[in-house]
Amino acid sequence: MQKKQKNTGLVWFRNNLRVHDNQSLSRATENHERVIAVYFFNPKDYIEDAYGFKKTARYRAAFLIETIKELQLNLEKKNITLLVYYESPEKKISEICSEFSVVSIYAQKEWTTQEVDTNNAIKKTLSSDAKLIEDYDQFLYHPDSVTKDFSNIPTVFSVFRKTLEKTVKIDSEKSFVQPSSTNQIENLTKIPTIENLGFEDFTTSTKTAFPFLGGENEALKRLDRYFFKTKKVAFYKKTRNGLIGVDYSTKFSPWLANGSLSAKTIYWKIKEFEDKFGANQSTYWVIFELIWRDFFKYISLKHGSTIFKIGGILEKKYSWNFDSEIIQQWINGNTKDNFVNANMIELKETGWMSNRGRQNVASYFAKELQQDWRIGAAYFESMLLDYDVHSNYGNWMYVSGVGNDPRDRKFNTKLQADRYDANHKFRKLWLEKTLF
Repeated sequence: MQKKQKNTGLVWFRNNLRVHDNQSLSRATENHERVIAVYFFNPKDYIEDAYGFKKTARYRAAFLIETIKELQLNLEKKNITLLVYYESPEKKISEICSEFSVVSIYAQKEWTTQEVDTNNAIKKTLSSDAKLIEDYDQFLYHPDSVTKDFSNIPTVFSVFRKTLEKTVKIDSEKSFVQPSSTNQIENLTKIPTIENLGFEDFTTSTKTAFPFLGGENEALKRLDRYFFKTKKVAFYKKTRNGLIGVDYSTKFSPWLANGSLSAKTIYWKIKEFEDKFGANQSTYWVIFELIWRDFFKYISLKHGSTIFKIGGILEKKYSWNFDSEIIQQWINGNTKDNFVNANMIELKETGWMSNRGRQNVASYFAKELQQDWRIGAAYFESMLLDYDVHSNYGNWMYVSGVGNDPRDRKFNTKLQADRYDANHKFRKLWLEKTLF
């Protein structure tokens, strides 16, 4: 067994905000006698983007604050101190490394532009004694087991899925050795309030389909309830296109997005459920959706910043418009389509929208209104509780005809409404007095 270093290991939390199944925690506690942790509320995430949207609006900001509060408490129970700053990482990490004799910084590996730029800026500030150690820790199928060359990733999802299901095993969950109580340090840092991040205090609409709090404990409670208390997972494939209520879908995505729940944890809980109660199409379909999530991450690894370009990964030369009045009508739910409007109002008032709704409003924005799809993607980035850069841009490319869908479909929102909201219950919920 490798002897632990006497110097300090620093766990830099990014989108892996959990104690359970965390590779960075596992490696840090394995390699160092002292381990501390840090999280940064990066001011860059709360400014307006090129389209005038705050990169992180109030719903996800509040959910993140709840998550960090819970993470800090959970780490404290494991004798690890979490320092929290409302500051850019590149302005603070070198100072932390100097103060606590940090020799290794452990973090989840990110590869999109802003995160890579942050890494490069940090490396310039570090002394030669400190090194940044990153791990892919957000996948179901770990990249080390999938490919040595991301250019080999298939463009078509079904090919990707079938290959992985046949040839790659899912890793076991990671554990770590809890340090002794002497590991903790004095912590004078404070978690910012919603006001500190530039928002007024608010309440979410009571009509929301996602009435849950942020944090790992909340995620695990939801997992237990959906799988073992209500056994709703056994009907997931039949209900997943629902629009109203907490149980038509798993609702795991916000916790998955900020990493307070891992894809592997969900997978192994499904296997536990199947061992006890049997497998069916619905239990498999939750895994199927996790593979979709992986797929978009691999597409991002394969294509890099191309996923943010107007032509997408297909480099299509469509004609796109930028009409601020039309865009604002879509945002406010004032289009000619009541089904689109209901979904957009739900998003505006809750930070949540069903998967069925997302496909329809995105297709309507890109194919019917013919607006630059990147604007819609940026609005989703701002508003969605479960924003994940790879899934968000992957899905927007997909429905806009510049991504992984070779059929280049256009959703018929009228037929979709007739099929999924035949009794107008969803539209009445969000449009109230609108006449049909």
